[in-house]
Amino acid sequence: MLGATMHAKNYLKFVERETARLDYETIEELARSIYRRYCARRFVYILGNGGSGANASHLCEDLGKGTALPGENSLRLKVLSLTDNTSYILAWANDTSYDRIFVEQLKNFGEPGDLVIAISGSGNSPNVLRAVEWANEHGLETFGITGFSGGKLKQIAEKNFHVECNDMGVVETMHTVAFHYVVGRVYALVLQHNQGLKLCA
Repeated sequence: MLGATMHAKNYLKFVERETARLDYETIEELARSIYRRYCARRFVYILGNGGSGANASHLCEDLGKGTALPGENSLRLKVLSLTDNTSYILAWANDTSYDRIFVEQLKNFGEPGDLVIAISGSGNSPNVLRAVEWANEHGLETFGITGFSGGKLKQIAEKNFHVECNDMGVVETMHTVAFHYVVGRVYALVLQHNQGLKLCA
């Protein structure tokens, strides 16, 4: 943990340098991938463990509420965080194995054309990898969100937003910063779409 060895000023300067090294186009592509599901009325599923699980829940909430336009009949983005059904997760983990907690949910809900956003700082979480492998095999688009070296997730996800940093706190922070931008970008695309100014692409 860099915060254990750095002054706040130096830590934040480090975060600033890491931000400047990000691949901005992959962040834009994540927003476009989500927007395409809005247009096609397909689902977006988000998953991760620990801090990445918290980021999955946060992104889901922001996308679900933050992209909703005023009006009772406005078209809504279909988005679910697979980290949030605690009883379901515990049942699969207890009765089978922890690496099945996400893939078994996808087997219930996932259909071709849906999007899976898989968040893993290390890129090597077995339950995340298993879900992505199943999604790849069944016609769902997969978008990995990784840190450190990217691990196996960076290799198997169809698309990937990567933070090349070896501190988990910084990695998760960069993911959150990118997600907040993505929510705003998707909202703008949805607004343009409903004003007849943007075609789904």
